[in-house]
Amino acid sequence: MDLTPDWAFDERDQAAMTAALDEAVAAGRAGDVPVGAVLLDAAGRELARAGNRREQDSDPTAHAELLALRAGAHAQGSWRLEGCTLYVTLEPCAMCAAACVQARLGCLVFAAPDPKAGYAGSLGNLLEDPRLNHRVAWRAGLLHDRAASLLVEFFAARRHDPGSLRTADTS
Repeated sequence: MDLTPDWAFDERDQAAMTAALDEAVAAGRAGDVPVGAVLLDAAGRELARAGNRREQDSDPTAHAELLALRAGAHAQGSWRLEGCTLYVTLEPCAMCAAACVQARLGCLVFAAPDPKAGYAGSLGNLLEDPRLNHRVAWRAGLLHDRAASLLVEFFAARRHDPGSLRTADTS
């Protein structure tokens, strides 16, 4: 997968992804895979932020992306998130990529590619599938080293404490 060059990201992008990384760190400390998401409206105002909560909520759908999309739709008063941008620390899985399409999201920016489960360019690309009724613009690679390091450190720590490792997936 080709990553977007650094010059394509502005200060707002950097700030939003940094906030998503903060959410990822908090999720990791709480025992969830460290993935975070931040949703901005078309004017750049933050609508929502979330970290993974699958372990905390015992909910297989409690991915950071879905939680941020739900909270953002509620804050905006509409499920249509046209013009909004979602910043995520890891390439979305098929479920989350499909949710971005269903939400009519304007743009997705993610940090680290996910060659094992990513559906925004790695295993497939639901964001640009011509058979679906909406396309989501996307960019990849913003602060990818920091996001990838969080995941590597999280799973390395889990390998040293096998009782705490419930799954081997990364979404």
